[in-house]
Amino acid sequence: MLKKALALGAEYLATGHYARVNIQERGYCLKKAKDSQKDQSYFLYRLTQDKLKHILFPLGNYTKPQVRELAKEFALPVAEKKESQEICFLPKDDYRFFLQERLPKAQIALGPVVDKQGKALGRHKGVAFYTIGQREGLGIAAGRPVYVVKIDAKKNLITVGSKEEALSKEFLVKDLSFIGGSLKKKVALEVKIRYNHPQSPAEISPFGKKLKVKFKIPQFAITPGQSAVFYAKDKVIGGGIIEEVLC
Repeated sequence: MLKKALALGAEYLATGHYARVNIQERGYCLKKAKDSQKDQSYFLYRLTQDKLKHILFPLGNYTKPQVRELAKEFALPVAEKKESQEICFLPKDDYRFFLQERLPKAQIALGPVVDKQGKALGRHKGVAFYTIGQREGLGIAAGRPVYVVKIDAKKNLITVGSKEEALSKEFLVKDLSFIGGSLKKKVALEVKIRYNHPQSPAEISPFGKKLKVKFKIPQFAITPGQSAVFYAKDKVIGGGIIEEVLC
């Protein structure tokens, strides 16, 4: 969208994301929104200096209730519209239904659910329907609360364990992107491992073309494929994709 806007001769692209852009001595920086409950900076860590100078976030300095009041003042028909909680463009807010409708049945194969020792506990309905940390809807009787701790798509295998077994401290991050320059040495920052995850202190170290992240306190359900985003208080430093959980 930004590329198209610039091609049309526009100077800026305004979006409805809850985030802020500030200009500092070293250039542009991306910051969390005023409304911490609606902040969306987690999704925007790939923005670069060249992009930030052309982007506006008009909602960044408002809370959601304030935005609704403004919408009423401007007589916008969406002023009272209910918020979507899931993937907003999917029918029925259900990605499982979406996948079942579009994927061949062969790609949603049943498979085993095992514990950390490899003991079979039941069958899953297809690895695409499960997430790391999931407890509900497993359909197995383990005699104790269990959570998904590992998903092996190649083997069509799901491993479950206790809540403690779903905790991890270290992982690798690939496909890195930084707003103000890459990390050249070990630093202490705060890290979010998914949108609704609270920032948590961690040590971040260069690891070849990747980064190794080590939390001070073990975190629940670190999930390969999710983004890990690095913060210095309310400022976004950068981020990448979680590749592998180490321990």
